[in-house]
Amino acid sequence: MGLFTLAGLAATVAGCSCIYLASENQRWRAQPLPRTPGRVAGVLLLAIAWQALARDAQGITATFVLVTAAMLAFAVLPYLGAIRHARRKP
Repeated sequence: MGLFTLAGLAATVAGCSCIYLASENQRWRAQPLPRTPGRVAGVLLLAIAWQALARDAQGITATFVLVTAAMLAFAVLPYLGAIRHARRKP
């Protein structure tokens, strides 16, 4: 696995995290990130992720990897927040 692939996957998780943390229903922070800056940062990170993935693979492959990793991140992030929230309360 190339360096750009790892960077692309990391940027994908970071971008999805920014979008999730800008949601009103997130459970990681007491207050969500500001809506517009959080979403813009997330979309920019996803665009950077695609560029990094496309350096190591063809465009369609980079798109598939990006979408698959984003689906995984968006599915796991709420559960991680719920687990973290449950551990804080006695």
